[in-house]
Amino acid sequence: MPALRRHIQANESDKVGVDRVLWKTRHMRKKSIGLVLLWGALIFTACSAPPQLEPRSAANPAGIDLSGAWRIRARGGEPLARKSEQPQTIKMPERDSTRTNQQAQRRPQRSDGGDVWIFLETGKVLKVTQTSEGLFVSFDRAIVEEFIFGENRTVSVGPIEAHRVSGWVGSELVVQTMDKDGAVLTETWALAEDGSVLVRKIEVKKGDTQLFSARQVFDQA
Repeated sequence: MPALRRHIQANESDKVGVDRVLWKTRHMRKKSIGLVLLWGALIFTACSAPPQLEPRSAANPAGIDLSGAWRIRARGGEPLARKSEQPQTIKMPERDSTRTNQQAQRRPQRSDGGDVWIFLETGKVLKVTQTSEGLFVSFDRAIVEEFIFGENRTVSVGPIEAHRVSGWVGSELVVQTMDKDGAVLTETWALAEDGSVLVRKIEVKKGDTQLFSARQVFDQA
């Protein structure tokens, strides 16, 4: 009987040990699956998160004033170098003649870049007024754009909204506007030739893909 009792106790002890091993195995498996799911969720969130625009300086650099009346050169809108060798097919968006709350109901020529094209203005004659707080640009005496130094806000044209940051990088004013799809319009304004020339660079990108770039040169009118 003592031997039989010891044998039963040994079997029960072995069973408890096996149960503990199985429990630990199931626990580790569930933990591993949880970590994999968590890691996958983090990767998905990182991939699906929209790009972020970097805030710019609101400090107005000393001696830099873009104010004045400017007229575009005949060859002032030449395209910059493009990553693709294909012919330039993207056109500047035209604007309608009417505006609501000083925001034109503009329509892009192509869908490339999504809604961001709606926020791009062009003109042959510019009237630029720079204050300590921002830059006001009148395009052909029809539409006025306002860029507030250091702004980080939502802007809209009718029902279309986008995120905008504006500010100074050295002696250049950089304005970036990003639509809901992550397409980014970047405008860079700077003086050249001892302040007698205004240079505007325009670029539209989506991710790492450059959709359009152009350079406009304006002389004092």
